Amino acid sequence: MLIYPNAKINIGLRITEKRRDGYHNIETIFYPIPLMDGLEFTNPKNDKEGCRLRVQGAVLDGGPADNLVVRAYELLRHEFPEQVKPLDIHLFKHIPTGAGLGGGSSDAAFTLRVMNERFNLNLSRQQLATYATHLGADCPFFIYNTPMLAKGIGEQLTPIDLSLAGKVIVVVKPEVSVSTKEAYADITPMQPETSLDELVKAPIDTWKDNIVNDFEAGIFARYPEIAAIKDNLYDLGAIYASMSGSGSSVYGLFNEPVKYIDEEFAGYYCRQRSIEI
Repeated sequence: MLIYPNAKINIGLRITEKRRDGYHNIETIFYPIPLMDGLEFTNPKNDKEGCRLRVQGAVLDGGPADNLVVRAYELLRHEFPEQVKPLDIHLFKHIPTGAGLGGGSSDAAFTLRVMNERFNLNLSRQQLATYATHLGADCPFFIYNTPMLAKGIGEQLTPIDLSLAGKVIVVVKPEVSVSTKEAYADITPMQPETSLDELVKAPIDTWKDNIVNDFEAGIFARYPEIAAIKDNLYDLGAIYASMSGSGSSVYGLFNEPVKYIDEEFAGYYCRQRSIEI
C-alpha cells in the first residue's frame, strides 16, 4: 500500500498563555496543503517482530526508533498486540524537516490511519486522534486533515469553514532551522482581541494587516533571511504571506501561478502548488 501524507500550514498563530506544565496554549488554523511525502507499507519477507523503516529523500536526525512513523506503529502494537502484525515501511521524505509544515506528524498520523484499516482495528477517527496526541500536538489534525481551528497546545480541534481552493501556494524554506526553544524565547503570551475564526472570514487581501504569527518578530530579528523571504513573496504579488508554525518555512498565497519562482529563490527549497481544498 502506498499513501501520500501531506503537509499543513498555519494561518495565524497566537501564543495565548503559558501553562503550568511549561507548555503554551495557542490559537491557530491548520490548513492542509498538497506538498507530500510517500509511505509504502509491505509485509516482511521473513519472520520478524515489529517494523523495519527505510528512509529515502532526506537525512533525518536520530535512529529509526526515534522516527514518528515507528513510534506510531509501536503505539498501536502495544495496544493491539494480537492484531498488529510486522510491517516493512518505506518513507520517501519530500516535506522538509524543521520547517513548521508538520511533515513528521503527518507521516505518523497517516501510519495510524493505515494500520487501523490494514489490521481491522475498527477505531473511529476520534479514537485515532486520541492516540495521535501521544505522538505530537499537531498529529491529531492529520487524522481529520481538513481545515481546523486549533487551541490548547494544538490538540483541541474545531472544524472551520474555510477554503483556499483555486489559490496557488508557494512554500520556501531556507537552510536554517529554528528550534522550538529558540522560537519561544521572545514570546509574551497574550489573549487576542478577535479570534482567528472571525478574522479569516474577511477577504484574504485583508489578512496581511490582521492575521499574524507571533513567532515572526523574534525569529525575523535573529534570521533576517527568513524575513526577506516573506518580503520577496509580497513583492512577487502574494495576497498573503506568513511563516508557518515556528518556521523556518514561509509561504505565500497567490491568485495565479508565479513565473520564474525557482530563479527568485535559487538555493532554497521552493515549491509551488495549486490548492484544491
